[in-house]
Amino acid sequence: MTDDIPADGLVSIGELARRTGLAVRTIRFYCDEGMLASHRSPGGHRMFPADSAGERLLLVRRLRALGFGLSSITDVLHGEQSIAEVIAAESARLDIEFRSMAWRRASLRAVESATPTQRAGRLALLATVQDSGAAHEGLLRFWRRVLAPVRRCEVDIFVGWNVPEPPADPSVEQVVAYAELAALVAEPDLSSAVRQQLWRKQPELIRDRQGLYVEVGEAMAEVAALVSEDVRPHGGDELDRFVNAHADARGERDSPCFREQLLTDASDTDRRIHRYWALTEQLLKTRITVGQAHNWMYDALARSTCRADAPAAHATSG
Repeated sequence: MTDDIPADGLVSIGELARRTGLAVRTIRFYCDEGMLASHRSPGGHRMFPADSAGERLLLVRRLRALGFGLSSITDVLHGEQSIAEVIAAESARLDIEFRSMAWRRASLRAVESATPTQRAGRLALLATVQDSGAAHEGLLRFWRRVLAPVRRCEVDIFVGWNVPEPPADPSVEQVVAYAELAALVAEPDLSSAVRQQLWRKQPELIRDRQGLYVEVGEAMAEVAALVSEDVRPHGGDELDRFVNAHADARGERDSPCFREQLLTDASDTDRRIHRYWALTEQLLKTRITVGQAHNWMYDALARSTCRADAPAAHATSG
């Protein structure tokens, strides 16, 4: 009897190669990688259980055809992960890879489609935002710093509504807009301007920022409905609620003088803030953002005081 003849259900590496259609060197490699067990014949040759080795190699072949790496296949063979688990992990990895490639493709097209005078600036902008996931994380960090005194659950609600996710397959316009958003929040003093818009004058006098945030948020929710209906800024319950929230938080009362204080050194007309929200609206499309509600409230506040000639909140929008 030779080593090529089955004995006790064992077959040689050559016979196994013939049955499976795999090269001998491939089977030997899988053995060396610990993916396939073998026995030694009296002559020192590798011998394999015919049925189980064949099934095992068939599974390896199929998983390799789907692009799985050796480490994932080894985990399946050793029972450390199920096929469903490695498929889910590989699918998630491919999603990330496709998103990265789509972002890169849109960035290249954005540079390609720019006019000669735009190209250098656009190239510089997009070169700083090569990873859409990192850009999104930068936006989240920005708002978590700005809203630091607020409870995390409230912050999560805010960013979930107001911070756009990177588009999975962005257009040229979207990739440029998202890159510009990321560049804006990287400016060191923008967070100070946004905090000033949120907390207004003399924030050190605010006794309960969490409570003020909730009260202002409820007023902004009412304003968002007016914005969606294209109602022009005006005095009324929404503005009164906003002013009273700030007054109560400072131990004061609503008055013409206090309303003037809320407008003192206001950053509502800051060009960068308006550019940020204009870009956000471009990415979120029909969603009414807190930026639009803030614009409406600022204009209503200015109209309710002797500073009715103050610049409109949208006047410096980019």
